[in-house]
Amino acid sequence: MKKNIRGAGVALITPFTADLTIDFDGLGKIVDNQLENRIDFLVILGTTAETATLNDPEKQQIVDFVCNRVNGKIAVVVGIGSNNTQNIINCMLSMDLSKADAILSVVPYYSKPSQEGIFQHYMAIEKASPLPIILYNVPGRTGVNMTAETTLRLAHASDKFIATKEASGNLNEITKILRDKPEGFNVISGDDCLIVPVMALGGIGVISVASNVVPGTIADLTHAAMDGNFKTAAQLQLRMQKMCDLLFVEGNPAGAKAALHSVGTIENVLRLPLVPVSHSTYEILAKETQTLLNIK
Repeated sequence: MKKNIRGAGVALITPFTADLTIDFDGLGKIVDNQLENRIDFLVILGTTAETATLNDPEKQQIVDFVCNRVNGKIAVVVGIGSNNTQNIINCMLSMDLSKADAILSVVPYYSKPSQEGIFQHYMAIEKASPLPIILYNVPGRTGVNMTAETTLRLAHASDKFIATKEASGNLNEITKILRDKPEGFNVISGDDCLIVPVMALGGIGVISVASNVVPGTIADLTHAAMDGNFKTAAQLQLRMQKMCDLLFVEGNPAGAKAALHSVGTIENVLRLPLVPVSHSTYEILAKETQTLLNIK
């Protein structure tokens, strides 16, 4: 692994202009804001990035742009997921990932593979991957849960699996992983609302949606937890709770884009089938964003 991936990470959105092309100026502003607010690593081309609507040239353009913008200051993780195992392998081999530090790959969606199918899927990726791999379990989106047993089986099978992003919301399963994982394998919270509980149990950070909007708060929260200062971390977690709920009330990344639009960072544009949040949600989000950013 080129860089240590732990602490406060952000699942970056992909801003678009009114004509639905990628807004690289807006993306640059967001990346710069993450760096200025002490975010530890970036994740690109994940669910939050509307990656399902991006074509292959656009994906490579985003990888190149973000890696060049970061210029080695922090780690960059690239999301490459599919319910077609061979497609993931082809993507990994065809993309220029020379400036990236790891791959994030989601449990295959829609197909609902068995636990053995999930295991074999990841082992096939492991053989082909030029980079370390972060597993990603988000059953609310994929339709299937990767059990703690399967996660641990993978973690023990290869050192190339360096972590799992856990967004199941199941603290019992997360606890099993943390209890029985091999040394060097880590658990990263995939839920902004569970940063403190997961890190208190031994997790090493978060891949955050809210950090697109309030990176300073997410960095402060995560770094306090890393330092063992859970009193401060818990206070910040409670302060963030309303924002965490609002960002997802009409879907992700519609909430994050509305919040960023409200402070003038990007245009409030999504690619179908996603659409902007309602006017009422936008107004509440804008107010909460201003409060957290202390905008008068």
